[in-house]
Amino acid sequence: MSDERLPPYKAKQVREAGRQYYVTDRGDRVPSVTAILNATKPPEQRKALFDWQQRVGTEEASQITRAASRRGTGTHRHVQRYLEGEKTPCPEAVRPYWESMAPIVSAIEQVRLVEGTIFHDELRYGGVVDCVASFEGTPCICEWKTSDKPKQTIDRLYDYPLQLAAYCGAVNQLYQDYELNLRHALLVVAIPDRPAEVFWFEPDAMADYWEQWEERVDRFWRRLGYFR
Repeated sequence: MSDERLPPYKAKQVREAGRQYYVTDRGDRVPSVTAILNATKPPEQRKALFDWQQRVGTEEASQITRAASRRGTGTHRHVQRYLEGEKTPCPEAVRPYWESMAPIVSAIEQVRLVEGTIFHDELRYGGVVDCVASFEGTPCICEWKTSDKPKQTIDRLYDYPLQLAAYCGAVNQLYQDYELNLRHALLVVAIPDRPAEVFWFEPDAMADYWEQWEERVDRFWRRLGYFR
């Protein structure tokens, strides 16, 4: 894979019935990867979320969720500036997360796309991929996450691997003329005061997650009354 940057795509983001959609330049409206995953979340995940909300209280849970969203957005912005060569000071609020993941991010090479809007025409979904680049010589999809405690195992990543598979499939289709053939993914979880966790996904695992993702997309559309 060369160092050539991939041409960026733009799309308007809209919310409808609490779900995020992307409107393409052709006027097509497609749900986001996150919207599909949330709408098709397994019962055990829904129960775990409900139990946590009950345990800490609805108001406290909302505050924690909003704070996590802000830190995630801030960290993504700083990583984006770094990968695009901007020399900007790191905001204090995200510094612990940036310091956690900085050694990994600095090892990223051959950056092709950063915070790029992507679509999959056949399965009809959209999203924003954090980065398409190479890590330790292997082209891959890169995703940055933040957490206040370690995930430790893949099971605790919940739907993150399916998100990676969704982005990988969309990038490969959208940029098929570039013959990327991405088959690997890198997930970095930044944790304050300790090195980031690094999860590396090989082709066999990605193929399995892609099958699971296709099932979730199919379930999403069937619930809306559409059948492929």
